[in-house]
This record gives sequence, structure tokens and C-alpha cells, in this order.
Amino acid sequence: MQDDLLLHDLDQDGILRLTLNDPRRRNALSEAMLGRLGAALAGAAADPAVRVIVLAANGPAFCAGHDLKELTAGRAAPDRGRAYFARVMAQCSGVMQAIVTCPRPVIAEIAGVATAAGCQLVASCDLAIAAEGATFSTPGVHIGLFCSTPMVALSRNVAPKHAMEMLLTGDMTPAARAAEIGLVNRVVPADRLTATVMEMARRIASKSTLTLATGKSAFYAQREMTLAQAYDHASAVMVENMLARDAEEGIGAFIEKRPPQWQDA
Repeated sequence: MQDDLLLHDLDQDGILRLTLNDPRRRNALSEAMLGRLGAALAGAAADPAVRVIVLAANGPAFCAGHDLKELTAGRAAPDRGRAYFARVMAQCSGVMQAIVTCPRPVIAEIAGVATAAGCQLVASCDLAIAAEGATFSTPGVHIGLFCSTPMVALSRNVAPKHAMEMLLTGDMTPAARAAEIGLVNRVVPADRLTATVMEMARRIASKSTLTLATGKSAFYAQREMTLAQAYDHASAVMVENMLARDAEEGIGAFIEKRPPQWQDA
């Protein structure tokens, strides 16, 4: 399926590439773009043919964050935009949470600039691979608007002092530094970016989707718990996972030294 703002490409390995396709506006998270992303994530979560999602972008910018012209137009309302701003922020937060709660692993492929909510988009993905020339920032402080919603994802990916440095200065963070602080997994030459992302996606896609969904959900759930709660939750998840057909098959295949035949159940 093709779309004017968001391109969809599902290959034979079950890898769904979602490509932001609004380079003229630097792939801004307009209301329309957020709507397309939300619908695509919901569709992918319900589609058994999808095993891994790659989020990429066309043009020199991965994503410039919210469309500031669109937000500014909202100020014309009698309440100076309060209701409109609340709706857009809720919509954006919903999309970011949909990435986290999606049962499919989501990999960000960043070839250009990712700023503000665009940086939030990268931080919300499960994995991220960047080209050497990619840059990241939360520059809201330059225009009197602290990047509070990007802060949520950013602070869950990098250490507090690194997150605060980005948020307080608004400075651009080069790809190599982004890898050092944990915002991205690795940095590769630009001409190897897509190949590297797709190779990782194929390795992940070869695993049981049930196992991946179980693990992804448990990872994010336990992170918000106390140590004791996290172990209780993880133990309960392990019990249910052990009873799954794919765990029985995988363990049996390992013992018998043969490739597993996943049922995704």
C-alpha cells in the first residue's frame, strides 16, 4: 500500500518498512502524519504477516518534530489554542506509546536530522541505527518551548545528565555521540545504512513473533517497577513463555541440534 505521506513496503521476510515521505516539510509530525503513523502501527500490530517494523524517512531530515506553522495556526481559537495543543500533544504521545506497546520490534533508520519530537520518535523505537552524518537535538529551549514530551522518551534511553544536557542546551548531538550515550545502537556509513538495518531486521524476523512480543512487553513493563516487582513480573512471564508451543519447539530443536520450526504460538 502506498500513501502520500507514509510509504508502506512489506517484504517476503515480514519486514514492514514505513517511510516518512514529506521531505518538503522535513517529515514534520503534522496531524496528518501522526494519523498515518498511528493507523500504520495499529495495522501492523494486528497483521500476522508483519514480523519487524523499520521506520525510515525520505529527504535530508529524518523528522523535524511538530509542524510549528500548523501549531501556530491553532492560536487563532478563542482559547489561544489550548484545546488544540492538548489534542495534538495527546495524539503525538499516543503514537509514541503505540511504538512501545506494538508487539512487533520497531527499528529506526536515521539518515538525517532528528529534532524535537523527531528525536522523541527515535528514542521511542526499540532499536535505532544512524548514518554517520545524522544529528539529533531537542532544541525547544531556543524558541521558548521546553521539549517536555520528547524528554519522556529521551530520559528513558540515556542517562539523566546526558538527557538534561540535550534538553537544556538544545545543541546538536552528532551520531557518534548519540551512540556513546545510548540514543542509537550504532552508527554506520551512509551507503551501508539501509543494508545494515535490513540485515538486523531479518535476524530478528527469523525469531518467533510470540517470543519477541512476550519479551518486548515484559521489558517495558518491568522497567517501571521496583526490583522485587520486576522479578515477580518477569518470573510470571517466564512461566507463561515456557508453556508456549514455540518455547517447547525451540528448546527441543536446540537439544536435537536442528533448526526450530516456529508456529508463532
